[in-house]
Amino acid sequence: MIGLTTACKKEAEPANSLNSSTVDNAQSSPAEQLKFNPMLFVHGIDNPYLPLVPGTVFKFVNSINDDGEKSTEHETMTVTSDIKKILTVKCEVVHDVIREDGKVTEDTYDWYAQDIFGNVWYFGEHTKELTDTGWSTAGSWEAGVNNAVPGIIMFGNPELFIGQTFYEEFSPGVAEDQATLLSTTATATVPYGHFTGCVKTKEFTVLEPGDVERKFYAKGVGQVLGVAADETDELVSVNKN
Repeated sequence: MIGLTTACKKEAEPANSLNSSTVDNAQSSPAEQLKFNPMLFVHGIDNPYLPLVPGTVFKFVNSINDDGEKSTEHETMTVTSDIKKILTVKCEVVHDVIREDGKVTEDTYDWYAQDIFGNVWYFGEHTKELTDTGWSTAGSWEAGVNNAVPGIIMFGNPELFIGQTFYEEFSPGVAEDQATLLSTTATATVPYGHFTGCVKTKEFTVLEPGDVERKFYAKGVGQVLGVAADETDELVSVNKN
C-alpha cells in the first residue's frame, strides 16, 4: 500500500514507543525510522481510527474515471479470524476482494498487527489482480523477505504526527508507499454517513510519481474515504458478525 521530519525530543520516553520524538530522520532506512520491535506487539487491533475486529465486513464503492471512461467497482474487505506469523509477530489477516460487473478483478490478503502503544503496522500482502494477460501477483510482499520491512498504517497517537511523512510499506522496488499525516480534524461524507474529527493522510510512492491519494479515517470505523485524481473510494456499509 515513505521520509520523516524530526521533532523535539521529550524526556523519559518508553523505549521504542513510536511517537514524534522517537521517529528518526528521513535519511535513515525505513526499519530505523519506524523503530520496529517484534517484542512489543499485542493480540488484536483496537486502534480507534483503524479497528480491525474479526467478523467485520466493510463494503466500498470505487468510482473510476480513466481518461473519460467511467466505471464502478465494488470492494468487500473482511477481517478474518485467521492469524499469520511474520517476523515472530502474530498478524491479523484481512481479505479484500474487488469486483467489477460482478466479476472478481482483484483478490488480496493483507497482514496487520498492533503494538503496545496502539500503532497499527502493515506486514505485507498477497495480491492477485486480473490483467489483459491473466492474473498477476505483482505488488505482493512480506516483511522479512527480500529486505522488506513492515510499515505504519495508523499511529496510536496520530495528533503527534501532523505534518510528518512515514513509510506505510517498504519492499524495495515492489512496494514503497509513503503517507503524510495532514490532519486529525478532517470531515468526510460518504454513503455510510457524515464524519468529523477524521485522520486525513496523503499517500504517494516513488514507484509511481504523481500518483497521490488522500484518505480519511473516522474514529470507531476506520477508513471511510479515499480520493485520487481518477478514483474515489467511499464506504457504503459496515457489518459485524
